Amino acid sequence: MTSSAVEPTPSPEGTDTGAERATDEAAAGVVGARRPLDLGQGGPIAASAPAATVGLGLPGIGLPLTPAFDAHHPPDAALVGDCVHCGFCLPTCPTYLLWGEEMDSPRGRIDLMAAGLEGAPLEASAVRHLDQCLGCMACVTACPSGVQYDKLIESTRGQLERRVPRPRGERAMREAVYRLFPYPRRLRLLRGPLRAYQASGLGRVLERTGLLARLPAGLQAMESLAPKLGPVERLPERIPAVGSRRRTVGLLTGCVQGVFFPDVNAATARVLAAEGCEVVIPQRQGCCGALSAHGGREAEALAFAKRTIEVFEGVATLVVNAAGCGSNLKEYGHQLRDEPGWQERAEALAAKVRDVTELLDELGPVAVRHPLPVAVAYQDACHLAHAQGVRDQPRRLLSGIPGIELRELGEAEICCGSAGTYNLLHPEPARELGERKAQAVLATGADLMVTANPGCWMQVATTLARMGERLPVTHTISVLDASIRGVPADELLARALDGPGTVARTV
Repeated sequence: MTSSAVEPTPSPEGTDTGAERATDEAAAGVVGARRPLDLGQGGPIAASAPAATVGLGLPGIGLPLTPAFDAHHPPDAALVGDCVHCGFCLPTCPTYLLWGEEMDSPRGRIDLMAAGLEGAPLEASAVRHLDQCLGCMACVTACPSGVQYDKLIESTRGQLERRVPRPRGERAMREAVYRLFPYPRRLRLLRGPLRAYQASGLGRVLERTGLLARLPAGLQAMESLAPKLGPVERLPERIPAVGSRRRTVGLLTGCVQGVFFPDVNAATARVLAAEGCEVVIPQRQGCCGALSAHGGREAEALAFAKRTIEVFEGVATLVVNAAGCGSNLKEYGHQLRDEPGWQERAEALAAKVRDVTELLDELGPVAVRHPLPVAVAYQDACHLAHAQGVRDQPRRLLSGIPGIELRELGEAEICCGSAGTYNLLHPEPARELGERKAQAVLATGADLMVTANPGCWMQVATTLARMGERLPVTHTISVLDASIRGVPADELLARALDGPGTVARTV
């Protein structure tokens, strides 16, 4: 889409004209969005829009906040001023693509931030538009002006999390998510009951009887996204390199990755060792703080970051195999900028962080690749492609495997709807985006979908199952591991279809 197809300058909230509205709807049509009227969002954006808010499963927040932002890390006015409203972000923004609503685009949200900085109160409708951002950072990639939207939305999320009085049910869901998922020990306690639940078939019973549909939408999403759990392969604290040692690296095992996808960590360690890396896996490591940081829970994020720095600052390279974790670790210097004695340590660790595909591409292959005659649809995880700029490396690694046919997805820049905790907190738009991504994957005709983030894996696999499609989904590193170990293609596909990480039932 060219820039001439979008509205050049948005009107203040609640004052758009008919001509401007027509222009905005034309832009929505170009990117395939539904008209705003289809979601009850037509007409001027009011200070409070209860019908549209309820329709999206996002309850109103009551009275406006005045002033909109407090003095602790408000959105940076200089960064806000970098936006020239060119509109290049529009066709890459998932929520604008869904609804065609100006205030559900990056430039619209930046306008809301600017209004708040200028003294306007933060209305319920503004909170709704800001909450609906996935934080996928596709706009950062698309922006020709280099607007640092990632820093703007992170600071704004911190303001909202501290100051917005949310309804009781929403508060409870948020607390449940953030008190569970960043804590591997708590997640591990769930493994036994969850495996028993999956083995019993109780989920199907609850679905047939309609009891599952009576649960809050967030709990329904959590139940459907739960991956099938298999045995856990325990990793030692140190794994020697195979052959000559080329590098000593630390491995972040993660929270959701470590508990729900332990086979990916095991595959990562094997591949690194096969490529000449001595792998150090500290047992006392925990969450890196990604979910908390991306959710605006600053105090939690800083505590997790400090512990991670203490655990890993002695390693020369810190390898990460989950895109969201990698993007967060690389921002430690910015996150800890106000913490006395920590900023330099944070910057030093951030400079050592590499996604596993980054490092392997940098080192070059030494282990023999055995053929895998498989057509692979590679799905860019947003926090790998947009937040870290890592796009070519995983493709080069996959293309370097004999027999692999790499197929690209349409709308590759559009988020699948996982976005950390987004599919739990905003399940309805996440479901629509998941279906859009699943259709793009199926359109490739590939035998296997490959991605680099556990959230994307669960989101797309669950969506495919709900659509009645059985397509194997796995991690990039698992494909490399299979090739290096000489695993036959049919065995790789069978494991990806029915092994750990697949959805537990057809939803």
